[in-house]
Amino acid sequence: MSRLGWKPKIAMSYFSVVLGICLSSMLAFSQADELPSLKPNQTLGFGDNQLLRFTYKQSFDCVDQPHDDLNFNGVLAQSDPGEFQIPICQVGIQPTIDPTGLHGANDPTEPLYVLVPMFSVDNDQNPNDAISCNHVVPGTTCGPALGSTLIKLFGALPEAFKAKPLVYTQCPDPNLPPGTCTMHASRVDLGPVLVKLGYLPPPPANVFVPTPNHSHIVLNQDVNIRAIWWQVIPVLVLDRGDWPPADGSSGITSFARMKEAEEDGKAIQAPSNFYLFFSSKEADHDHSH
Repeated sequence: MSRLGWKPKIAMSYFSVVLGICLSSMLAFSQADELPSLKPNQTLGFGDNQLLRFTYKQSFDCVDQPHDDLNFNGVLAQSDPGEFQIPICQVGIQPTIDPTGLHGANDPTEPLYVLVPMFSVDNDQNPNDAISCNHVVPGTTCGPALGSTLIKLFGALPEAFKAKPLVYTQCPDPNLPPGTCTMHASRVDLGPVLVKLGYLPPPPANVFVPTPNHSHIVLNQDVNIRAIWWQVIPVLVLDRGDWPPADGSSGITSFARMKEAEEDGKAIQAPSNFYLFFSSKEADHDHSH
């Protein structure tokens, strides 16, 4: 028995875990320093196992159709002006039209798979580590309340909602605070998807949270494409081993790898009414724009 009261093997095991977390975090962020530079209206993404640069041309849109009731007050949107004053970007619903009003074969919208790290590298049990309430949209669950809720639901605070995540994510931009990203909404409603996944009982209610830390995947055919509308398809990544580092050298960096993770039960996707407008192009590494 050592003077600290630890058995040497236990102490060494604890040290190894802490060291592993520190080293992996340092590696993730050192890789981020080597990435192509970005303009304020750009983010990075992955597709076909390549690093991509997205250039956003206008703000987001969250489709709210006349017969929707996205605030769950029992009044259809067509008769509820208050439903539109703060956009409700909701996960777990599928609109029948895109922001241009098109649908079916005429709809040029492509899917944007948004990878959300719903695992916790360090089994975080501290609710104070959650994204803070600084500058959030009114009515958003944030700070310790957010942390406590997520720990109760998922057993630990996911990297997706940490103010300082231990994995690299493409959003937020390094110059922006957690819960934000260029031309994105700053909050999302997880109420419907949490009910569908069995984390909350029905009926669904709004559960507004800050936009999570996340990365992006597009289809192989969309690696190089002009600016169009993209439907955000959140993908909850449950296993750290599937998470892509900054340079995309491993993990989910293509649609095929994402489907493999889903088939193995290590990732779950859901539709949303959230759309972004940007172009995609293969990124170079010469730090040019």
